[in-house]
Amino acid sequence: MSDAAAIPLSTAEATVETLIAAGVDKVFALPGVHNDSLFDAFHGARDRLRVLHTRHEQTSAYMALGAAMATGKPQVFSVVPGPGFLNAGAAMLTARTANAPVLGLIGQIPQRDIDRGHGHLHELHDQIGIARHFSKYAERIRAAADAPRLVNEALAAATRGRKGPAVLECAIDVWGRKSPVRLLPAFAEPEPAPVDFDAVERAAKLIGAAKRPLIVVGGGASDAAAAVTALAEMLEAPVVAYRRGAGIVSARHRLAVNLPIGHRLWKETDLVIGVGTRLLIQQSQWGVDKELKIVRIDVDPEEPERMFRPDVALVGDARLYAEALLDRLPAYNRKRDSRGDELAGHRGWLAERLSKLEPQMAYLRAMRRALPEDGVLVDEVTQLGFAARLAFPVYQPRKYLSPGHQDNLGWGYGTALGVKAALPDTPVLATAGDGGLLYQIGELATAAQHGLAVVVVVFDNGLFGNVKLIQRESFGSRFIANELVNPDFAGVAESFGVAAYRASDADGLETALNAAFARNEPALVHVRCGEMPSPWDMILMPRVRG
Repeated sequence: MSDAAAIPLSTAEATVETLIAAGVDKVFALPGVHNDSLFDAFHGARDRLRVLHTRHEQTSAYMALGAAMATGKPQVFSVVPGPGFLNAGAAMLTARTANAPVLGLIGQIPQRDIDRGHGHLHELHDQIGIARHFSKYAERIRAAADAPRLVNEALAAATRGRKGPAVLECAIDVWGRKSPVRLLPAFAEPEPAPVDFDAVERAAKLIGAAKRPLIVVGGGASDAAAAVTALAEMLEAPVVAYRRGAGIVSARHRLAVNLPIGHRLWKETDLVIGVGTRLLIQQSQWGVDKELKIVRIDVDPEEPERMFRPDVALVGDARLYAEALLDRLPAYNRKRDSRGDELAGHRGWLAERLSKLEPQMAYLRAMRRALPEDGVLVDEVTQLGFAARLAFPVYQPRKYLSPGHQDNLGWGYGTALGVKAALPDTPVLATAGDGGLLYQIGELATAAQHGLAVVVVVFDNGLFGNVKLIQRESFGSRFIANELVNPDFAGVAESFGVAAYRASDADGLETALNAAFARNEPALVHVRCGEMPSPWDMILMPRVRG
């Protein structure tokens, strides 16, 4: 407990003061009666805390998710209980998938009536129990004096080890209740676990003896980019990145490869180092055998042995372990020839394969030319998005955001708005299909209201394109529920005061994007297109080992 004198504060005021002390400077929110006293506390702190209100609870949580993914820092949203909480659930589940430190402040019915089934507005039985299914931490604030401790505990849980979401709920009659409160010292992110140098030594001996090592990176390596790049160069090891691993080693680097090339290399690899990745695709789809040695670096102690027991597990911070390996490997590392010519051959093969993905590749080239290198691309569940995961060049970590294995349709636009709120000077581009954008098209109003200069490109073919593709290929063209009736997307954007452009090909898209980024205002580009060829044969690839 702090030695600070107790001061009279409401539960809401104590919560807000603790968040501000922790460095939180914005909250993404949709107000409602259960949280009126909390919003009054937000108003009292309006010179230190910005509230960005949305038109749907899902977007409040998606915005917090986008801000957390782009910065790696805790982000906060607030919604009412029951339907508001459940509307935010998809984003919270995605935050768990994407290891994003998101804190939800959720309202509740009167405290004495919780879980009694009286039929209060927005009553949901065992709301906090539901939250525990997809969060790292979920508790109820029962009194003002408890708020500082619980807020700090929630933030610590969200940022400790494998980052993820946390939930605090508070009853409608407790938010405004005042009592003496002792504010606590500002929250600080937990220190990483110490490095196990004995394990590093074992790993260095194993890695140093490998003839054809390979590195696979995921989002957990985002803060270890420099060390992982140096490790790859020391080992002459190609680095496979897909989705959230993109940009950890720059796409320009001679050792950077993507998923299809990684699949080609897998069969002849004698050792793989997984850094901040589940290795799910490699282990479950591509296969393993006794000839393949595995070293895992992961902050989650449960992760390394979920599927196959690695030869060495390094549990802790990816950067610290990569740096420790860099220090010890020279004592054991064998000399290896350059793999430049080999990888050049694979890149030529891949270029031929990708040339069949038109018009996706032309659109991706246009987007890459228009988006500055420090800009962020938020992908979507579309044929264009699937191709981007294979072929959009990324040069820095956290510049390509993808929803991970939830792959939830409609996540992208709200997430991109959160990125822009967190990084106002960074260009942000969101892609969407006509199906996905309609999940959050009302948030064009949020972009306009708060001046969030996200540029969204909607590819409109009047279809749930992947649904139709699967029905054609796997169900004998028995088509059902895949055709869409769409608005004039550009007209809808203009009705919200958002700049709108139309394009029918890649050149037109690039021209529109350049104009939109030059305005530095919310913008939408409507691209009418037809069905697109499938990239799935370069994503779901066959077993080559084991």
